[in-house]
Amino acid sequence: MARFIVRRLIGMILVLFAVSVLTFLIFNVIPNGDPAVRMAGKNSTPVQIEAIRKTWHFDDSLPQQYIYTMKQVFSGELVSYSNQTNVWQEIKKGLPRTFALGIGAAIIWMACGVALGLYSAVRAGRFSDRVLTVLALIGVSMPVFWVGALMNYYLGYKAGWFPNGGYVQINEGGVWQWFYHLILPWTALAILFIGVYSRILRSNILDTINDDYVRTARAKGISERRVLTRHVLRNSMIPIVTLWGLDFGLVIAGGAVLTESIFDIQGVGQYFAEAIGQLDVPPVLEVTLLGAFFIVVLNTMVDIVYAVLDPRIRLST
Repeated sequence: MARFIVRRLIGMILVLFAVSVLTFLIFNVIPNGDPAVRMAGKNSTPVQIEAIRKTWHFDDSLPQQYIYTMKQVFSGELVSYSNQTNVWQEIKKGLPRTFALGIGAAIIWMACGVALGLYSAVRAGRFSDRVLTVLALIGVSMPVFWVGALMNYYLGYKAGWFPNGGYVQINEGGVWQWFYHLILPWTALAILFIGVYSRILRSNILDTINDDYVRTARAKGISERRVLTRHVLRNSMIPIVTLWGLDFGLVIAGGAVLTESIFDIQGVGQYFAEAIGQLDVPPVLEVTLLGAFFIVVLNTMVDIVYAVLDPRIRLST
């Protein structure tokens, strides 16, 4: 286990380094204007612009600029080119909102996807299985932004059943208002994943249900419910756990940008999208690094869960 953790830590450092270098190079190779001019403003003088270049090391070589930028990242002092706000402080404002959206949606898509996938596998070939298959395909085919826009317009604006976007802090509006404002965003984000997870789990269960160890369990007189939950479902969940770790990491890393924008949640994803639109390197770099960190950490946790779900999987391999 110790060797596994050390290898993972080394791999995490290498991944973060590669991501930071690629992100930095991409935004320094494409034409994105002079950041010193943007920071100085429209009415700035050449002397002010030159002073900003020296202060922020814009005249240095690319390797020197990279080193300086990374020092700013890890010290929490990186500043946006567009509005000179502290990037880490802006990310900290959006993180609780993005976590609330991502965790709630992930719980919904995991619970519903597993339940529907298991039921569909048990009822394979019957009418209910065909109905769930069609519904899953419809859910997978619908873009998140389209589902979110329809739900926000018809259920929020037209019917008035739910708030028409926005986010309420728990300490300001209470738990119920916080929960109430997130019902539509959670549902809109989860629908796509529910369809994917239910189909994958159904396929895994049908592939596993006739394996030798399952037939042996049945021959021992173990009840069908226990065979399904203790043996079949447990082994069929391994690919689902992998997928869940990746999907959740991507959502936290800004993958929910469209959902955040449609429902005006103002999380990290929305901040990331605005920074890309303005070719603002510091926020893009810091959010990308944060996302890579979350994904690597979650993948490590997934590997550990593997050993719990299936003891045959050795962490030392």
